[in-house]
Amino acid sequence: MIRNYEAEQAILGSVLLEGSIVRDLILEDIHFDESAHRKIYKAMREISDQDQPINIVSVTTQLGDIIHNCGGVSYLTDLAGSVPSTAAVKHYQRMVLEAYRNRKTQEQALKYSENPGDISLDDLIKNLESMRELGVESEEKSTYDYLTEIANDILSPTSDEQNGFKTGYRDFDNMTGGGPQRGDLIIVAARPSMGKTAFALNMASGHCRNGGSVDMFSLEMGAKQLLHRMISAEGNIDGQKWRTMSFSTEDYNKALDAIGVITDWQVDIHEKARTVSDIRAIVRRSVNEKNRDKHMVVIDYLQLMSSVGRYERRDLEVGAMTRELKLLARELDIPIILLSQLSRGVESRQDKRPMMSDLRESGNIEQDADVIGFLYRDDYYDAESENQNIVEIILGKQRNGPVGNVELAFLKEYGKFVNLDYRYSEMEVPPA
Repeated sequence: MIRNYEAEQAILGSVLLEGSIVRDLILEDIHFDESAHRKIYKAMREISDQDQPINIVSVTTQLGDIIHNCGGVSYLTDLAGSVPSTAAVKHYQRMVLEAYRNRKTQEQALKYSENPGDISLDDLIKNLESMRELGVESEEKSTYDYLTEIANDILSPTSDEQNGFKTGYRDFDNMTGGGPQRGDLIIVAARPSMGKTAFALNMASGHCRNGGSVDMFSLEMGAKQLLHRMISAEGNIDGQKWRTMSFSTEDYNKALDAIGVITDWQVDIHEKARTVSDIRAIVRRSVNEKNRDKHMVVIDYLQLMSSVGRYERRDLEVGAMTRELKLLARELDIPIILLSQLSRGVESRQDKRPMMSDLRESGNIEQDADVIGFLYRDDYYDAESENQNIVEIILGKQRNGPVGNVELAFLKEYGKFVNLDYRYSEMEVPPA
């Protein structure tokens, strides 16, 4: 069977009956054979990505003028009434995927038979094998399987990208087991003007320099401002010069060189995404559609985010957002770096080094985060401090590693963090 019209109807009817189950389906709109069904399912997915309820009204609204090409409201009503329960939805999904596999297999075979010179027999077999695996759910691994895998990991150490994403900061990478880990939610918190945006940008740049990709969500600054900062850090250009655009010939050449380097990076800056649902939709596209395997997400910053739901208190809303971001990190197997403001309680203490209780609108931040790091500059509070231009990264929590302090030098004029070995130099940090 290369078409299963009834199974496609059953899927759509099940989602209309219980909209939340769409998140449990691996189906995409291309898997549907009927054009109207593809359009309806795509609308359902878009509604789900917006964290809105899926029902006849919302689907009709999302479809807009093309509702008439999809059978109209009466057809949606018939779909919703045709399914007694959603219990068999996974069975219907398997049937739809099986029909899709059969269609694609038929297309590949016909293409080969009509033009055998365009594709080799080996390539045809590989394509057919990949089709066969589509939608097949693997069985849960046994404890023995996991133990065997661990033993093999010990005998054959994993690659850098499995151990973590290197930032170029030696001590920080060592303490975090190779850099930010896949599936981790990492909180970087500080009082204003401590350099947390610069630190996040530097981490993103280090990751791109090592072949990774980044989605940067800036809720405070525009994309152009962030790129100014990245160019300054990469080219060692005084950041204040962007205000007057009074660049020397040397600055101009450095800026062009830095722009050339950054152009080759896989970094996307988003300034309009404000909710977790907006961020989730963009990141899923980056990972799934753009096939970005070594992907990292940076969000600047938590207190400027909003949610689509209603909460009695702001701390509950913040807790809900950090939970969603942690689930997203686990789902896509990527690190998410989330910047956060600290409360003013820090300023009232004699020792102004941050601690967990200083997390602003904390909610479940401490519970959801895998790593919590605080930035502290002693010279910010004491102009006569011996630790001029030194930033402490205080790891207050690390679920799978040690806690402690890491020191970096901060070249303020460039908005650039460097290993302490290079604090008296304007040389770039060597790539990891």
